[in-house]
Amino acid sequence: MAFVQNFPFISILLSLFAGPVSSALSGKWAKRLNLFVITVIGMMSGAVLIFVLGTGQEYVYRMGHFPAPWGNEIRVGILEAAMALFFCIIMFLCVIGGALERELEIEESKQNLYYIMVNLLLCSLLALIYTNDLFTAYVFVEINTISACGLIMIRQTGRTFEAAVRYMIMSLLGSGLLLLGICFLYSLTGHLLMSNIREQAALLQATGEYHIPLLVAICLMSVGIAIKSALYPFHTWLPDAYGYSTLSSAAILSSLVSKGYIFLLAKIFYRVIGFDIIRESKVINVLFVFGVAGMIMGSLNAIKENDINRMIAYSSVAQIGYIYMGFGLGTTSGIIASIYHIVSHAATKSLLFVAASGITDASSKSKNFFDLTGAGYRNKLAGVAFTVGSLSMVGFPMFSGFISKLLFAQAAMENRHKIMITMIALAISVILNAVYFMKTVIRIYTPEKKTVVIDKGFEEISFWEQPAKSAALVCFIALNVFLGLFSEPVIGLIERGLAMFA
Repeated sequence: MAFVQNFPFISILLSLFAGPVSSALSGKWAKRLNLFVITVIGMMSGAVLIFVLGTGQEYVYRMGHFPAPWGNEIRVGILEAAMALFFCIIMFLCVIGGALERELEIEESKQNLYYIMVNLLLCSLLALIYTNDLFTAYVFVEINTISACGLIMIRQTGRTFEAAVRYMIMSLLGSGLLLLGICFLYSLTGHLLMSNIREQAALLQATGEYHIPLLVAICLMSVGIAIKSALYPFHTWLPDAYGYSTLSSAAILSSLVSKGYIFLLAKIFYRVIGFDIIRESKVINVLFVFGVAGMIMGSLNAIKENDINRMIAYSSVAQIGYIYMGFGLGTTSGIIASIYHIVSHAATKSLLFVAASGITDASSKSKNFFDLTGAGYRNKLAGVAFTVGSLSMVGFPMFSGFISKLLFAQAAMENRHKIMITMIALAISVILNAVYFMKTVIRIYTPEKKTVVIDKGFEEISFWEQPAKSAALVCFIALNVFLGLFSEPVIGLIERGLAMFA
């Protein structure tokens, strides 16, 4: 075994142990350790991706070299390595982009606690990406939930406590349903290893035995993950959780946490059950309906908002609807479109939250829509960044969101029963996205009278006044443009990874 094949396991352990170590450090050193860990894990993930692309084959890593059921397995392919690398890039940019807000909003004595949560969150995301054991996935789902809850409530205000409680209640409901589904599968197959479960599930499908219990298990796991990833109408916790968290928490939660759960659902569909069985179960039809509903209702709720952060949060409900709609198409092209949209949305949503923070900084910290008038002139980089993110969400060519919508439209062509609904939903969603995002862009570039600016205490912010945030915005813009202009190799990587993944 090549040494590079140990990197996924080392990555999980490194982020796991960085959490307790951070508890003994000051906030400043905990931050440095966190950034160092994310950087090292990103480099190791890149090395693993290069290795797997070179061999053209996935591989299995047995912890302690014991086979199942005594040992635990990690399975690594192109898609897993690429997703791990991408998650590290996004998390690194979110952490540096929100550094100023963390110092102002979190007590100095508790800043190291924040980085404990970030390290554990990264550990859980890596485990969800790499694990080949269903119960291990559940364990790290719970670690992910607790870490995310800590990121929400770290500000210790009334609204964040309320948001954290809502998140915990809904998330634990989803976790409970997921666990019940896993228990059903274990009772039916006698296995927890994903590849072994798939063999037994195929046998059950072929013989026609236990058809109803298998369907119940699929439904329980699908609904559980749908609740945890805020699929409409299970999204009620999301606006407060994203809207009132500190900046880096909102960016990480919106771009990574829900995507980790959805990636796990893709593994369940392909590696645990088998996508042919999922199609025959008709569960994807239900996901399709709720995905389309989320695309429309999330946008309608965003239009009503006057708080820029909550508007962006409701937009996430709509974008998660896109992903589930792609799953619901029941085709390989639909899954590829959904996975690409996971990448696109993660890059764009974190960009929007960081840019919105820059806009509000230039507006006396006000998130109210009317106070943002002319903010694009007061903080030029944040204004440009928010415009780029908005154009991407609307589906403007050159940006990643355009490619996502194009892929969904192409995938719909392969399903004659759902093509009309998909096309209509895409058209309505694009129009609604344009209403609230372009309305905000117009607002921030509407000149404000100088007397009003002085009276409200607004100020101009240059690139060098917030260097970390500015650097993060530039990187996010570059990433979004890259995904929009050079999407073909990224899509090819997803296609190869999904073929290996399946």
